[in-house]
Amino acid sequence: MAIKPYKPTTPARRKMTSQDFDTITTKKPIKSLLVAKKQKSGRNNTGRITVRHRGGGAKRYIRKVNFNLPEDFSATIEHIEYDPGRSARIARVREENGTLHYIVAGSGMKIGQVIKSGKTGVAANNRLPLSKIPVGSVIYAIELQPGRGAQCVRAAGARAQLTAREDDYAMVRMPSGEVRRFRVDCMASLGSVGNEQHQNIKVGSAGRKRRMGIRPTVRGVVMNAADHPHGGGDGGRHGPGKPPRTPWGQLTLGYKTRRRKSTDKMIVRTRHEAKRKR
Repeated sequence: MAIKPYKPTTPARRKMTSQDFDTITTKKPIKSLLVAKKQKSGRNNTGRITVRHRGGGAKRYIRKVNFNLPEDFSATIEHIEYDPGRSARIARVREENGTLHYIVAGSGMKIGQVIKSGKTGVAANNRLPLSKIPVGSVIYAIELQPGRGAQCVRAAGARAQLTAREDDYAMVRMPSGEVRRFRVDCMASLGSVGNEQHQNIKVGSAGRKRRMGIRPTVRGVVMNAADHPHGGGDGGRHGPGKPPRTPWGQLTLGYKTRRRKSTDKMIVRTRHEAKRKR
């Protein structure tokens, strides 16, 4: 995928870039695999805002992607399609019995290629258990628990690496640098996720960001004291007099908020340790 620049017809368009959709082979998705994305504006099931700066945006029909392909699965790629609900491309595959599925498109996928899932067939974009994948291979779409479907490494350009195997566990270096243990019967796809140039796209204008469903972000130091712990004052220069906090007083920038301590035993090396060793 290449990055397409816009003509500088306005100041906003001067440095704006977009995706090149030459790799997409069709504009007609399967209606039976579409579902309208409900606008939640960052709110949870009780109506409280849990993710700030969300709301509005263009209406989207997201695709039902199959992350849990069955054993002895074999299908042929029919099309590479665009999904507005994710950064990666998706591939439409057809089984021999005519059943259609959407899967995350890996790098190098082409129309007519046969994709397999099972315990045999070490080839690009095939899906295998970690016990059957050669050590050192690049992988994506990894299961956290056997049979639950791919939950890790699904974004555009993402890749992980199988570094070692010990007894019933495999060591995988994640895209963040974290080294994590997975059970060897967890499934993963060989290769990396396609659409690698997605991270190089320049939005360029505020309106384009709003159409994505992202609202403006306002700094706390320019708010009133009633709205943010950093707010208030006489309008003078705001120095680093107090540690950064959220609008609700929670410490940020280094304060650990991870609560899933039950999975700490699966982490061999954290992403923070990996950054310090670089």
